[in-house]
Amino acid sequence: MKKLAVVALGGNALLRGDQQGTAEEQIANITATLENVVYLVKEGYNLIISHGNGPQVGNLLMQYDAGEAKYDVPQFPLDVAVAMTQGSIGYMIERSVRNILRKYNMKKDVITLVTQVVVDKDDPAFQNPTKRVGKIYDKEQADKLTKDNGWVFKEEVKAHGGWRRVVPSPQPKDIMNTKAVEEMAREGKIIITVGGGGVPVYIDDKGDIQPTEAVIDKDLASAVLGKKVNADEFYILTDVPYVYINYKQANEQKLEFINHADTMKHIENGMFAEGSMGPKINACLRFIEGGGGKSVITEATKLEDKSFGTKITMEYED
Repeated sequence: MKKLAVVALGGNALLRGDQQGTAEEQIANITATLENVVYLVKEGYNLIISHGNGPQVGNLLMQYDAGEAKYDVPQFPLDVAVAMTQGSIGYMIERSVRNILRKYNMKKDVITLVTQVVVDKDDPAFQNPTKRVGKIYDKEQADKLTKDNGWVFKEEVKAHGGWRRVVPSPQPKDIMNTKAVEEMAREGKIIITVGGGGVPVYIDDKGDIQPTEAVIDKDLASAVLGKKVNADEFYILTDVPYVYINYKQANEQKLEFINHADTMKHIENGMFAEGSMGPKINACLRFIEGGGGKSVITEATKLEDKSFGTKITMEYED
């Protein structure tokens, strides 16, 4: 049986920090990344692709806000914005994948799904917004948006500083349609799903599906997806080739191979910050704890070069 891999595309695969976020820019970035992802298909893997949407959903909310102020057009809630960006980004990924497959004379169906992810409506994350969405503002702009819209901002720890909007990020508990996703993927279809972490919903006392104002971490949702579809490997593509301890310090050390026990020791020693590598490490651990064989964190264009990337397994590989 072919191995099944879940590949989570990070924000850098869609939008670079110095770009405006036009469709043309995002298509070019996606295509450059997917040229490397298709390597897994060449190697005989079945493939499921997920992706982030932080900048895109934030920008969409700003467009809503401007339209409401200028034209009295009602603003849609956050769950609808997540669904809309799932569709638009999924379309761009699907189109790029199809073109790359044709380039290499490979024939496969490529299917994009708008996916709902179940969370707990009482998750404490709703009382402590942490998920960063949208563009980076200066302090004056952030204060005005807080006053006008009631948005919550936190100081940005990456790039050149500034302030970025934060929203609740509850834990993913379940993912809808995973049986169908696994069946289609194992048939050889390339599936694009859990975009932006999925549309966050909860099940009410009557058993009905209800929306929530939140954004789910796409790496955690992708890890849960990997467990639900019995994937063999889980890849997180980001903007660095390795995970490091003592990052940007004199004793910085890259981690190429690491097991579960040593990863937990590094977490206890405060090596992986919540604002940077922490969520990715936690997602990788969640995947292998759920039975997955291997998690890999690597730079988006280095997937084909196996000398790059941090490989995380339950035990060290022979």
